[in-house]
Formats: sequence, structure tokens, C-alpha cells
Amino acid sequence: MDAVRLHSVSRNYGTGDGAVCALDDVTLGFAAGTFTAVMGPSGSGKSTLLQCAAGLDRPSSGRVEVAGTDLAGLSETKLTVLRRQRIGFVFQEFNLLPSLTAEQNVGLPLRLAGHRPKPAEVAAVLAEVGLKSRARHRPGEMSGGQQQRVAIARALITCPAVLFADEPTGALDTVTSREILALLRGLVDERAQTIVMVTHDPVAASYADRVVFLADGRLAGELPNPSPQAVAERMARLEAAPC
Repeated sequence: MDAVRLHSVSRNYGTGDGAVCALDDVTLGFAAGTFTAVMGPSGSGKSTLLQCAAGLDRPSSGRVEVAGTDLAGLSETKLTVLRRQRIGFVFQEFNLLPSLTAEQNVGLPLRLAGHRPKPAEVAAVLAEVGLKSRARHRPGEMSGGQQQRVAIARALITCPAVLFADEPTGALDTVTSREILALLRGLVDERAQTIVMVTHDPVAASYADRVVFLADGRLAGELPNPSPQAVAERMARLEAAPC
């Protein structure tokens, strides 16, 4: 069963001679409990695919299903509710509120949904990402890797059907990046969490179950059980291809 599925999704920006086709008739599924990396040259449509799949942007044509719900039939209000309840987000910039502690940042999605976070639930998810002892520290008192762990805990607090990660290690050093990637891999293996990650790093992509490649807004192949070398070679071919 797919946690997310795109059916013939296209996304166009602008009109007339200046129109840009960011996604071109993409049909793609992300199976529940799997880890997928999305890669491609600059301008290939990676971010647009993530935004459409996550309900942050609406396709020009085609449709997107998340946890069996067709996003096209939802009003903006219902779409916002679905994102809060069924979708988690992790970004390159951690997007934590600097005035809130780690536990307050983690509980924020629940408060925005009108629920009071249960201390035990917040403590459990912080422990899951290895930050039980940092619950009352603010972002400015934590390293970049610890802040990203808080961001991951915040994404997990609602038990999302899918977690979308956009360059989650882009602002981190190499050692910390590998720790975050191992954490994401563990969430898939131990929690059966579905993760879709946009990345430019072949090593990061090698933590996924498969890599989906895009070029010029179209699917350009897949690579199961990826190794860093195989991903790098595939990316080199895509980047060398004539426009």
C-alpha cells in the first residue's frame, strides 16, 4: 500500500511564452514503511514534487493521494488539517522557535491543532531521537544536529503517515549528517515510518531503500538498494545529458 501516490501530476508556472513546466505527467508511489530519496540536477523538479506530494502546492493537473485521501477534493482548511495530522516536515533550516524549549517546540503541532500535548508523549518522542536530557533547552543552547533532532521529533509527534525531508542534512557537518541519516533509517526500520527525502548527496541517498531520479520535470529512472558510487554515477550521467 502506498502512503503517498501521484497520478499523472503536472505543475506549470506562468502562462504563454514564459510558462515553465516544473513537473510533467509524473506518476509515482511511495510505499508505506519505506525510505525514498529524490534526486536530480538543479531545476529538475525535486522541490516541486515534494511540495505537491505534501499538499503544500496544488498540481496543475493530475492528483495526489496521501494515506488514501485525494488532496484535490479538500478545501484549504481541510488540507491544512490533513497536513497537521498526517504529514511531517523536516527542512534544511530547522525552523524551531528560538524562544521555546525543545519540549515546547515538539508539542507545538498538537497545540496548533487545538490539543494539549501530553508530557509523556513529548518525552517519549524526544527520547526516541536521543534528546531526553535536552527537553528544557532552547535551540540556541543546542548544536545543529540536536536542533535537527528536535525538528524530527516535532514531525513525529502526530504519528504522520509520511515524513517529508527537504535536504535535512544540508546545514550539518559530515559526522552529524551521518548521525541524522542513521536516525531516519532507524525510524523506517523500527517504526515503519514512511520517509521521502530530497537530497543532492549520494551518501545521504544511500541510506534510502531506493532513489527516484528526476530530469526536466520527468521521471528519469530509479535505483533500488543504492550505493553512493552508483548514485553518483547516475547523477553524473543526468547532469551531462544535453538539455
